[in-house]
Formats: sequence, structure tokens, C-alpha cells
Amino acid sequence: MKPRHKKLTIIIMSVAALGLSAKLVLDVFQSNLVFFFSPTQVAANEAPRGKSFRIGGLVEKGSVKRQSDGITVNFVVTDTAKFIPVVYTGILPDLFKEGKGVVAQGKLSADGVFLADEVLAKHDENYMPPEVANALEQASKAQKTVVTK
Repeated sequence: MKPRHKKLTIIIMSVAALGLSAKLVLDVFQSNLVFFFSPTQVAANEAPRGKSFRIGGLVEKGSVKRQSDGITVNFVVTDTAKFIPVVYTGILPDLFKEGKGVVAQGKLSADGVFLADEVLAKHDENYMPPEVANALEQASKAQKTVVTK
């Protein structure tokens, strides 16, 4: 093989290796990517079916029900416009309370119940995740628009 062909072969193999490694990195990134949806978006079928995502809002007052096994909890997440029932099996954060902000990660079942794998509660009185605050603000604006029309 001529030196020119050797260099060309090395360049082609390097580009192929770089392309393969970029594809592997993007596949891993895509599989770990979790999107946030508000209850209104979930109710409008904008959330993916069968894929993990996050839902956030306020825990509806009077909606927290503990099952007899002691670790399964049913509650409702709302953005003041729509309501999504959530089922979580595990230990809830100490700051989890009715009327407070919450973000849950999991999947939506066929019957519209959100099956949470993880539940996160806000950590102080002044903080709310930006996604939750934005979703609540948009739902509030939408309700005001409907009321004024």
C-alpha cells in the first residue's frame, strides 16, 4: 500500500470511530433524557405513553390516601386546571404534604394513572421547581382567559 492510501485509510477509520462513538453517546443521552409535563399537558395527551417523564404541580388537598401495606400512596397532582391521579410505592420525602409542590417521575398507565418511581417535594417555603411554577402560572392564565370570555 502506498503512503497516500495508508493515510486515507487511517482518516476513514478515524472518522468511522468518531461517528460510532458519537452515536453511542447520543443513544445513552436520549435514554436518560426525562421531560417535564404539567397535568394539563398530560390530560391533553401531550405526554409520551410508555416512556418515563416527570409531572409536577400541587398535591391536591384531601387526596392523599395510604394503602394498607403502609408504603403505597395514592394522591392527585394538579396545576389548578387539570388533575392527574398518582400512585407511588416507597417512602415519601419528609416535606411531602397536601397543598405543597411536588415533582414525580414515572410512567403513565393505560388507564391514565401516573405510576411514580420517584417523588420529590419542594425543600423550603420559597422554592418551587421552575417547571412547576411555570405550569401553575400558565394554568392560572388559561383559567382567567376562560372566565373572562
